[in-house]
Amino acid sequence: MSHTRFKRILLKIGGESLIGDRPYGIDPTAAMNVAEHIKQVYVKHVEVAVVIGGGNIFRGIAGSKNGIERATADYIGMLATVMNGLALQDALEKVGVPTRVQSALQMPAVAESFIRRKAMRHMEKGRVVILAAGTGVPYVTTDTGASLHALELKCDVLMKATKVDGIYDKDPAKHPNAKRYSTLTFKDAIENEAIEVMDTAALAMSSENNMPVMVFELFKGDNLLKAVEGVEIGTYVSNDVETKLAG
Repeated sequence: MSHTRFKRILLKIGGESLIGDRPYGIDPTAAMNVAEHIKQVYVKHVEVAVVIGGGNIFRGIAGSKNGIERATADYIGMLATVMNGLALQDALEKVGVPTRVQSALQMPAVAESFIRRKAMRHMEKGRVVILAAGTGVPYVTTDTGASLHALELKCDVLMKATKVDGIYDKDPAKHPNAKRYSTLTFKDAIENEAIEVMDTAALAMSSENNMPVMVFELFKGDNLLKAVEGVEIGTYVSNDVETKLAG
């Protein structure tokens, strides 16, 4: 078995990772790209669970702001994550990675129902588990669902793949002088209102249960593989580090 820093990970990816060059929806080429990145760590015998968002199809919060009742909008968003999960499953199996999709909403025609011990057993047997439909209840983000699943499945780390290469002291898209943190305490991540990489509930849950969070850019080189192997990339958030800027 190859040496890696983490043996079991929860990978949280946004639905936008499946858009590709399209304005919305699922681009099969983009899905294959995500699958290839996951395969790089799969072949290292790392156990992988994936939580994928649905923002490329529908966002519950955005839907509620446009007149849809919030709980209904959130359920629509959960269904979007199931569609993304099936697309990612198809891509992963095309590159030779066995998978199972588990849904927090019952839909036996397309996915298993989420059962914690069954999901853990799938990973132990070398299958990537794609966790869809969030937590199955409204008013909860996929970030919070990812934190919850990382804890349930006894993962070593929650890895959040984003469009930027870590957490900055301010929005790097608006502030060219923004500086990236190499390490960050949960306390600072929660108290700094300029940090919006994860919602407060997800950070608080991870902090209270000592689940470290790593934030990095998925599509930059072999970042996922490097993160799993212990290379210092992105931002590592934990109760056991000091807040430090990169470089």
